[in-house]
Amino acid sequence: MSNQEPSTTLPAPFAGRDAPVWLPGGAGIIEARISEPATAGALAGQALVAVVCHPHSLHGGSMDNKVVTTLARGYRDLGVPVLRFNFRGVGASAGQFDNGAGESEDLLQVVAWVRQCYPQARLLLAGFSFGSAVAARASHQLDGLLQHLVLVAPPVERYPYDQAGRFCAPLTVVMGDQDELVDAAGVYRWVEELQSEVTLLRYPEMTHFFHGGLGPLRQDLMQAVAQHCPD
Repeated sequence: MSNQEPSTTLPAPFAGRDAPVWLPGGAGIIEARISEPATAGALAGQALVAVVCHPHSLHGGSMDNKVVTTLARGYRDLGVPVLRFNFRGVGASAGQFDNGAGESEDLLQVVAWVRQCYPQARLLLAGFSFGSAVAARASHQLDGLLQHLVLVAPPVERYPYDQAGRFCAPLTVVMGDQDELVDAAGVYRWVEELQSEVTLLRYPEMTHFFHGGLGPLRQDLMQAVAQHCPD
């Protein structure tokens, strides 16, 4: 565990930088990194901030996962400040794996910190694999704040996601047909049954980690995000 003290404010000078932050969490310190865009993007000037959740903590998942960093760069390129963080027990974050419950608490603590730093901003929330389950679980407590939700390769057969077929904000689901860890057909059936506004980005040749396809994924996904964030 790091001996860093939890932060209550953004590191300074900060604009245009990628910087480490240490946040207070239910199990102790949460290790995170936050980036603000150095140049303007399609959503620059809007009151928005993004948070990205990483895949399974016990299977090598961390905030440095390639899909997670691809998502973070996408939000940054849109002109949106973005934070990614390690769930409890990962990297320098305190605590132990808690099968989604404690990780959702971590996420809500992160969102509370982000709201202090960007009090007028609405939230863009994203998660990859297990992280998508954490994001979905926490999203139901963010009604009125959440602008858009991204679920990449969501294992809907293993974790609860919607509440009676609904979410409190529009969502985009990203899935590869060749996913070797998540039942793609099951995800597509679930998407068809949702009663909320949902966009499906489907990649016939992609596996779970989107090897060789992260560039097009980022471009397509950020276009979908921008469509849900009108001026």
